[in-house]
This record gives sequence, C-alpha cells and structure tokens, in this order.
Amino acid sequence: MNDIDLNLPSPGYKALIFDLDGTLVDSMPAHFKAWSQALADQGEPGVFPEDIFYAMGGRPTRDIVEIINGEKGLHLDPDAVALSKKRHYLKVLDTVELLEEVASFARDNRGKVPMAVASGGSRVVVEKTLQSVGISDWFDEVVSSDEVENGKPAPDIFLETALRLGVAPKDCVVFEDGRAGIAAARAAGMEVVVVPTHLHLD
Repeated sequence: MNDIDLNLPSPGYKALIFDLDGTLVDSMPAHFKAWSQALADQGEPGVFPEDIFYAMGGRPTRDIVEIINGEKGLHLDPDAVALSKKRHYLKVLDTVELLEEVASFARDNRGKVPMAVASGGSRVVVEKTLQSVGISDWFDEVVSSDEVENGKPAPDIFLETALRLGVAPKDCVVFEDGRAGIAAARAAGMEVVVVPTHLHLD
C-alpha cells in the first residue's frame, strides 16, 4: 500500500464513522483472493475480475452475487458463495494490516468523540477483522450489513450507526473508500472523507 493523502475534516464534528475494508484496514487484496476462490469453488472462475471487484467495494456479498447472476446469466447461490467467501477470507486474515493513515486519526480521536465502524461485511467477519488488528475496543458501535435492510449505496447503515451513537447525521463524518459507501454516506447527509486506497475517482 502506497502512502495516501487524506483531506481530514475540520474540527466541529460530533462523531466519526469508519468503513472497515480498504479504509481502516488494507484488506481488499485478501477479499479479492477469497472471492476468486469462492467463485472457483462454484465452477465459475474469472466471472468477477479485479477492476469490477474494486468498483463494487462496500456492497454486501449476497448483493454482489445477485448482480453477477444478472449480468452473466448465472444461477449462483448467494448464500453458498457468501459462506465460501467468508471461509476463504478467514484463512488469509493474518495478511490484513491497519491502514495507518486512517487508523492514526481514529487512534487520536479515541475517547474524545463517539466512533463507530459501519461495514458492508458480515458481523462475524467484521468482528474477527477488528480483533486481528487489535482495534476492537476503539469503537462505541459496530454496525454490519447483517443489521440493516438495504446495503450500501443505500444510506441505511450510516443512518442506523448515527442513531446508535446518538448523533445527528449532519454532525457525523464518514471515512470511506468505496463508491457505494461514499454514495451511501452522502445520501445520509454526512460529510465524507474519501480514502483513495484502491479507488480512482473520475
């Protein structure tokens, strides 16, 4: 991972909300490897190329499988793919590291303002990832895609996170790397700090 430049928020925010994969942790290569292996398990290697994977970053696994099915005319079982992908990801979890530019900002604000993680991943995977990099106790709330009706780019997860933190959406700052997550945070009426890890905005 190359160094990244962040346009950090001005003082005045009342809560910080962080996406996890590609934002707090450099886990996207591990997730792509897990996706590739899971789809190969289903007899469909190569249907989810790396550029499309990054473009869909932040969306729940099952939603992505439905998109792949629609675009490729396939009949993959979203639950089976999600289970296989989770299993493969957990095998390579030890390769995941903190994205220090974002993590250092979170570390500096720990205990000063309410902070949360809002991730498109499943609860189990999110919690295991936070544990693996030693930051589980940094956050007041952790909200996963399992806990909201609509995944990113819908604003549900960020609105639910703000509700749990007890902070108005307009007073929250979101750190996000994925197009879907950026759109979701903006739809929730929140300020967004774009984390340009694997994202190339036009």
